[in-house]
Amino acid sequence: MGLVYSEPACQAAYSGDIHQLYAILEKNPTLLDVQDKCTGDTPLIAACRRGNLNVVKYLVDNKANALLTNKKQRTCLHYASKKTLSLLDYLMIAILMPILLLGYFLMCGEVEGWLGLVGAWLLRRDDVAWLNELQKERKSVALMEVLLSSSVDVGAIDYKGNTALHYVCQRKSHGLVPLLLKRNAQTDIRNKNGETPLDIATRLKFTKIIAMLRKTN
Repeated sequence: MGLVYSEPACQAAYSGDIHQLYAILEKNPTLLDVQDKCTGDTPLIAACRRGNLNVVKYLVDNKANALLTNKKQRTCLHYASKKTLSLLDYLMIAILMPILLLGYFLMCGEVEGWLGLVGAWLLRRDDVAWLNELQKERKSVALMEVLLSSSVDVGAIDYKGNTALHYVCQRKSHGLVPLLLKRNAQTDIRNKNGETPLDIATRLKFTKIIAMLRKTN
């Protein structure tokens, strides 16, 4: 499930196979910034699409070019900003979480019978979702911190006119907005819909992000 690249280095980065990527680059270091013929993705962009933190660290440490864009005019930072749970992630959560909770309740003896189990699941699923979001946010922050340690352009604009700040405001990321603002990300750039990051946060009623952006302005 997912993208299939014509370039093995991009495929290895996308799949999170750091050993395969190392073998490819060891044999031919010029493939560090190779661009896929179909998408224009580099290995770094491919790794950011999937949020493969270890691969991103490896590529940045080896001086991968974070300024390169693909055919959608997006840099690696755009994809780190857009990254959300994939369909596969949601399916795994939906399948595994009830099983894990069942095992937990049976071990602890907290619930008697299936009726109690279902009731507990309904009560706890919001907490599970919150914890999952927290874990995802922490990983996103770590990924962006690695990219911001490189030469990446925080003001790069994609084919929709969006910067990374537009996307993190859209996804309501309280952890990523401050990172971009510290790097002097512009808050007044309008995309092709005529919206600034502040306009997006205002439309979606993300009050904390609105306050962050206004404080910077």
